[in-house]
Amino acid sequence: MNYSPIALFVYKRPEHTRRTLESLMRCPEFADSPLYIFCDGAKKEKDKEKVMQAREVVRSLVGTKAEIIESSTNRGLANSIISGVTSLCDKYQRVIVVEDDLVVAPQFLGFLNAALEKYQNELFVMQVSGHMFPVPEFANRNEAVFLPFTTSWGWATWKRAWDYFDAEASGWEVLQTDKQMQNRFNLDGCFDYFPMLKQQMSGEIDSWAIRWYWSVFKNNGCGVYPPTSYVNNIGFDGSGTHSKFGKLYISKILKKVTNLNYLSFTYLPTEIKMIEEDINQVKKSIFTLSYSWMSRLKNSLKFLLTHTKNKVKLII
Repeated sequence: MNYSPIALFVYKRPEHTRRTLESLMRCPEFADSPLYIFCDGAKKEKDKEKVMQAREVVRSLVGTKAEIIESSTNRGLANSIISGVTSLCDKYQRVIVVEDDLVVAPQFLGFLNAALEKYQNELFVMQVSGHMFPVPEFANRNEAVFLPFTTSWGWATWKRAWDYFDAEASGWEVLQTDKQMQNRFNLDGCFDYFPMLKQQMSGEIDSWAIRWYWSVFKNNGCGVYPPTSYVNNIGFDGSGTHSKFGKLYISKILKKVTNLNYLSFTYLPTEIKMIEEDINQVKKSIFTLSYSWMSRLKNSLKFLLTHTKNKVKLII
């Protein structure tokens, strides 16, 4: 197999970068995978030392293997990822994307490469995810799950899917008037993606991820996920620039993620189907983790009403 290129995005966290690279290096496929490391430039004068330290970590660990792209200016995470993913998709037709605050399991690259190969011609599958939300019902499951939304914590895609990425998020306004669609975009009230998209379009935030989700959503795409996460996020310690998911959500996720060293490999089914029971289990996990009790109270009726209606299987 020709392994997919890895795009690693690094900024100013040298120790996080070290842990991310060391975890990738424990994946058997790493040695034969093209590696591109995009190092963003300092935004402020006080950041320059940390930026240089992160770059030194990169050079010391993988300097002879990687193609290191060092920006002299601060491009920001969104611009860096959009540009890097686009260029590698153009060159290789697929890409694996990792940020500098993720620790991955030894099976991470194997799973993503296998799924990229198996589903390369399945147009509805637009992303492969290495991350999965903690769902107790999936603890003993070894089969991949198809879900109608994306994630940004260790993922992969193909050029044929990334070509649908819409940086302008055209047509997003329909969500303001079509409440049924807005509710579906918000996972039936389980997570407030629509307010994030509105913030993006008003210039309050700069997120490639919410625009990617909208691009997949409006094209009726889905992602394929392992039943148990192959990724831990170690970045919510105050060192990162973006912390939009909230401390409560992250702290609970980090406590629940399985030890990455003891995960089994995931079976990839041939039939592409989104099973409503699976989707509802994941929604339940997101709903439980992402809201305070007051927010859950406000959304519980909406979620429960939707949950009871959705019992059939959705087959693509």
